[in-house]
Amino acid sequence: MRSTKLTAAVLAAVLALTGCGVAETAGQVSNAASSAAVCADAVRIATATPDVADPKAAADRAHAAAGELTGLASRAADKTVGEAIDALAVTLRETTVDDLVTAPANWARKKAEQVSALTKACAG
Repeated sequence: MRSTKLTAAVLAAVLALTGCGVAETAGQVSNAASSAAVCADAVRIATATPDVADPKAAADRAHAAAGELTGLASRAADKTVGEAIDALAVTLRETTVDDLVTAPANWARKKAEQVSALTKACAG
């Protein structure tokens, strides 16, 4: 009788540990899927083409995109991805009409560099 209880206890412990491993693996898969979705959304938002004919509308769209990116950054499971999204959000939030009128190439270069950093973080 004693060995039956011991066997049952060992079996229960093995099942519990196996279950934890499955749950942990499922959590990792879920985090990876979540990161992939966040990355895809962030890249989609960041690479939207601004309306260069209407700098005010383009700046407004950049500000709206910054808000969307900030929300995505808070959902990023990976810290590096979240930081890359945050950096891009700051650039878009700080975009002025003047940036788009007097130095559009500089603005586009900075944004492209940050999108590149984001894609590297997402691949990461």
